[in-house]
Amino acid sequence: MRKVDITRLEKGGEGTFGVLRLDGRVQCVTLEPPELGNRVGLSCIPAGTYTCRSVESPSFGPTFEVTEVPGRTAILFHQGNVARDTHGCILLGSRFGRLGEERGVLDSRAAFREFLADCAGEHAFQFTIKE
Repeated sequence: MRKVDITRLEKGGEGTFGVLRLDGRVQCVTLEPPELGNRVGLSCIPAGTYTCRSVESPSFGPTFEVTEVPGRTAILFHQGNVARDTHGCILLGSRFGRLGEERGVLDSRAAFREFLADCAGEHAFQFTIKE
C-alpha cells in the first residue's frame, strides 16, 4: 500500500501551499483552499490521517477521494492552478508560480497524470497531512 503525505509549507489568503510525498519521495507541489474552519467547498481540510480511495469523478475522471474528514465529502485530488479552482479539494502541480496576479501551482495536468500513473492499481492508501 502506498504512503502519501502532504507537508504544508504556507497558509494564507491565497491558499494553502504544500509538498506531496509518495512513499517518502517528493512527487509534486499542492494547493488547497485557505484555512476557513473546515467549511465545505471553501476550506482546506484539518491536518490528520485519512484514507483515500479510488473514484471516478464526473468532472476529473479517475482520481482519489480523501475520506473520513469530519463533516466533509467529495474531497478529491485533481488538476487546477489557483485557489478558486479547488472547491475544497487538493490541486497537484509541478511547481509553484503565478497565473497573472494569482499565486498557484503550475503544470498541473502533467503533475496530476504522473501522480495517477504512480498510483496505478491502488484502490486505497493512507494519507497524512502535516502542518
